[in-house]
Amino acid sequence: MQPDMLASALHALQLLLEPSRLLILVVGVLIGLAIGVLPGLSGIVGLAMLIPFTYNLDEYTAFALLLGMAAVITSSDFITAVLFGVPGHVGAAATVIDGHAMARKGEAGRAFGAGFASSLAGGIVGAVVLAISVPVLRPIMLSIGSPELLAFTLFGMSMVATLSGRAPLKGLTAAGLGLMISMIGSRAQSGTLRWTFDWLYLWDGVPLIPATLGIFAVPELAELAVSRKRIAGDNAPKISLSSQWEGVRDVGRNWWLVLRCGVLGTGLGAIPGIGSAVIDWIAYGYAQRTEKNAETFGTGDVRGVIAPESSNNAKEGGHLLPTIAFGVPAGASMAILLGAFLMHGLTPGPDMLTKHLDLTYLIVWSLTLAHVIGAAICLMCSGWLAQISRVRPEILLPIIIALVFVAAFDGEHDWGDLYSLLFFGVIGWIMKRLGWPRPPMVLGIVVGVIFERYLFISTQLYGWGWLYRPAVLAILACVVWALYRPLSQIVITLVSEFRQVGTRKAQFGAASAFSLAVIVLIVAAIISATNWPHDAKLVPLTACGMALVAAVLNLVYEVFGPPQAVVAHADSGISVSGEHKVSAHVSDLGVADNVVRRRATYFFLWLGGFIGLVALIGFIPAIAVFVFAYMSFGFGEPKLNSLAYALATTLLCWVVFQWGLQVAWPQSFLGDLFPALRDATRLI
Repeated sequence: MQPDMLASALHALQLLLEPSRLLILVVGVLIGLAIGVLPGLSGIVGLAMLIPFTYNLDEYTAFALLLGMAAVITSSDFITAVLFGVPGHVGAAATVIDGHAMARKGEAGRAFGAGFASSLAGGIVGAVVLAISVPVLRPIMLSIGSPELLAFTLFGMSMVATLSGRAPLKGLTAAGLGLMISMIGSRAQSGTLRWTFDWLYLWDGVPLIPATLGIFAVPELAELAVSRKRIAGDNAPKISLSSQWEGVRDVGRNWWLVLRCGVLGTGLGAIPGIGSAVIDWIAYGYAQRTEKNAETFGTGDVRGVIAPESSNNAKEGGHLLPTIAFGVPAGASMAILLGAFLMHGLTPGPDMLTKHLDLTYLIVWSLTLAHVIGAAICLMCSGWLAQISRVRPEILLPIIIALVFVAAFDGEHDWGDLYSLLFFGVIGWIMKRLGWPRPPMVLGIVVGVIFERYLFISTQLYGWGWLYRPAVLAILACVVWALYRPLSQIVITLVSEFRQVGTRKAQFGAASAFSLAVIVLIVAAIISATNWPHDAKLVPLTACGMALVAAVLNLVYEVFGPPQAVVAHADSGISVSGEHKVSAHVSDLGVADNVVRRRATYFFLWLGGFIGLVALIGFIPAIAVFVFAYMSFGFGEPKLNSLAYALATTLLCWVVFQWGLQVAWPQSFLGDLFPALRDATRLI
């Protein structure tokens, strides 16, 4: 480091350690942790809330507050992902797979220790890389164009083969369906409305928040409703300090994985246009691809927590790199932060590396200290937080359902958010029960729009010559490397199985019926897309073709292949047979199959009833009625206890969303009858 840079770095640290400024940083950290715990809220909301309060602060204090908040949101959203299988934000979706599986095995304390420690380590890696890269990577960043971004998107899509586990055909079909879902709307360059069914809500596409919550969170909540068991099991051991430190030691033992995923997250985070959800899945797939004994991923492997969490926090340092050095925000939250620069009279670019170098390094120090403070707070509280996994589902479930609905509505603030949550929740539950891996579908939804946009720009600017750019060729080589081993194993396995197809008796059940329904859906989508303009149908038909081929092969395999039994953690793609086969009459949830179907039906009817209550009396009053009714009538809890929990949940939602964020709730029938009451309360 050059002498002037070292002096600036030390001066920035001295400025940050002033008591008043350090206190402001801690306040930002506490706000960020609180926002991260609530599903659906994001750094965008937090920055938008805090920036007006920085108007009268000097630039050093202002950015200490903003960076303190933004740095730790991805640390605390890990809590809901582990305990409930509810990703606080889309960037925590990959953590759900192994983190929630650990909680179900009674290892929530260990998962918290590993997650918070890897978040701390990844955040520090990101800050260090940011500190040394600002003056070095400027020419590299300026050379990245749409072809390179398209190649990075292809690399993200190549993780489908890894995320499909031992259900490759189902995984490829799910990824194709995800790509098809991402094509919905009028975002094509031709302006064609694709698969919108004349519904205005779908014109801008399917929002990611309700889709992700529906696919991941609702099936886990349905499983709680069916099994009636605590998240950690009825006989789970008490959470101890030693279990948390075991997770911290896991991070130390896997330091090389932390370092690799941290650098990977920082590098990908520095590239504008690659979202946090894609980075999360790339890190998870990379770990599953490179680590030994990777067959345990998806069943509660601590490495499946360490990899995405370390990259998740490291990417924050990467996001800041193009924002500070070039004035190019790497994401929506950085675009808002860019507004904070301008509000304080700062112009991101060369000036941040010369005139305001001390502020640049104060941002680096703020990022580092915020991660340390946030991790320390989370580790101190993790023992208490892990106790939530021991709370009875009769109490926990109605409260979490209400919060999930609020989080889903925060997507577009539209009735369609609630319908989407319920629809994707049903689809996610069916996929979970029938052994379909869900991560490939979410990955398809995430990368589909990005892929189509960069493909259009690249072909318009370069034709197909973009394929021959050196950086693109290097990235495509990585794609081939990522796909070769899993695809070769898939081909070998399928060839050996299909050779025996004719020797087995045909079998048709729920799994094959669902596969047939998927095929019919894909064929209908192809027929409806044939008359679209060429530019509008190229990617959708490609996605349909991939999904159709995989779905047909999967149907043949299910009808004529070996008998299989679906296990609870289907996202790993694991199936069992023989002596490990689940009983035909008792499900993996420990209750009879007919009881599973009945309880699951009741669960989704309760969800539909909640939407009906919102339409009838308004969102906040519906929360109170729903929590009370579901606890007292759905689970038989004492009326007084149910009322207390209902009032507490309603008060929390009112304070945070009504009073704090001033959310515009959907209008209700009661509000239409009494408009004066609506104007007075803003609740109905």
